[in-house]
Amino acid sequence: MTKKKLFTNAYATVMDWQRTLLFRDGTLERVLEPGRHKYDADRCTLVSVEMRPRMLQLPGQELLTRDGLSVRVSLVADWVVTDPVAFTTGAQSAESVLYAAMQEVARDLLAAHTLDELIADRALLTIGTEQIAGKVERLGIRVNSVRAKDLMLPGELRKAALETILARERGRAELERARAEAAALRSLANTAKLLEDNPVLLRLRTLQVAAAPGTKVVLDATPGA
Repeated sequence: MTKKKLFTNAYATVMDWQRTLLFRDGTLERVLEPGRHKYDADRCTLVSVEMRPRMLQLPGQELLTRDGLSVRVSLVADWVVTDPVAFTTGAQSAESVLYAAMQEVARDLLAAHTLDELIADRALLTIGTEQIAGKVERLGIRVNSVRAKDLMLPGELRKAALETILARERGRAELERARAEAAALRSLANTAKLLEDNPVLLRLRTLQVAAAPGTKVVLDATPGA
């Protein structure tokens, strides 16, 4: 008499932030939603997928700008799995595909802008979000945002940039000083013209100054003065 082999029952609990793929004999049978599930441990394999939002960091990459300067840039992508089946079966490592897409888009973005443009507007690096999202959409990934974490210049470029900033600030200071001197000269010229046209005001101003304690006034005794 042939004995019928009994299934080895097991239980799996799927958390609210997970989805679990159940493969029977190597074939996807269904996706387990949050809750407790019974399955045949001898014939089934479970693959859990994290559905909560994630971050992927692209560390410092040596890339060339449009004007041929080498800079190091690091990016951070905020992303989430929207289709656990596509995420698991669409590539050997969907996250690696996302990483490579970030590298490729970052390289193209830096090549499209000069260093001055990138320093002046870091937001230029975020315009690659849609391009990156398009490269991984088929893998059940939604990219919500990509932002620049760091934009690092080589030592010589940092020194040159600092000197440029200092020179610009010195120029502004000199300009303000020249404006102040010009304003003072205009004020003196206006005062001199006013006193020349009104001798009485000059005498009154002289008496006002002479009334101050400790003031010595020398009167010009020249005839006709």
